Amino acid sequence: MPPGACDAHCHVFGPAHRFPYAPDRAYTPPDAPLEDLLRLHGTLGIERGVIVHASCHGTDNRVTLDAIARSNGRYRGIAMIDETHDDRELARMHQGGIRGVRFNFVKHLGGRPDFGFFGHVVDRIKLLGWHLVLHLDAEDLIELQSLFAGLPVPFIIDHMGRVSTAHGLEQRPFRILLEAMKLDHCWVKICGAERVSSAGPPFVDAAPFARALVAVAPDRVLWGTDWPHPNVKHMPNDGDLADLLPQMIDDPLVLHRILVENPTRLYGF
Repeated sequence: MPPGACDAHCHVFGPAHRFPYAPDRAYTPPDAPLEDLLRLHGTLGIERGVIVHASCHGTDNRVTLDAIARSNGRYRGIAMIDETHDDRELARMHQGGIRGVRFNFVKHLGGRPDFGFFGHVVDRIKLLGWHLVLHLDAEDLIELQSLFAGLPVPFIIDHMGRVSTAHGLEQRPFRILLEAMKLDHCWVKICGAERVSSAGPPFVDAAPFARALVAVAPDRVLWGTDWPHPNVKHMPNDGDLADLLPQMIDDPLVLHRILVENPTRLYGF
């Protein structure tokens, strides 16, 4: 990894005795505390990270804020919020390193948010200079494509839109994602190879999809491990996921842009 490389999509789970899981959670993961994430990043040579708050902790962001605070400036975070988070709380979270809000649309995590609340959040985070992170199912790309252009803040689509590689590069959801990437405020994460792959480990069938996205907008692409990989069919080895990078990005200058320059610009490292 180049100096300053960033894992732009990772999680911290628990430990549950300090940071309880939400009572209404859709899944209960094994504890994956900050110490384990630091060990992984040390092994892979990753200096920075963006901790994406996970739905199993609900909208209690203490686990994410704690990890950022103990990272000595190495990490930023993405929160999940609800109606109880007022402007004072958002300002406190900003001071704690939060730089965006994530919305889950995927069915197994509860489906779509209330769009009135969604719009209200967008208006509030615009004032903070935050961005949206959208976790979608592939079919959501079809139904929400008209929403993207009108969003007044930058937005990131997680996991290459969770398209299935079995449906090929010409499938309608992926073509819509490529078209969305032409918008100046649309970003994408070329992570989640284990989620989009139809072939299974080592998930090389995901590489052409990442290459296509990078070709459209290399200055608005991020990469991450998605550690510790909740709710996957095949648990990946994170070293194997890192080894996919040269198959996704064959130009060292573009690789540096995606691993270092893009997250530095977006997250203010």
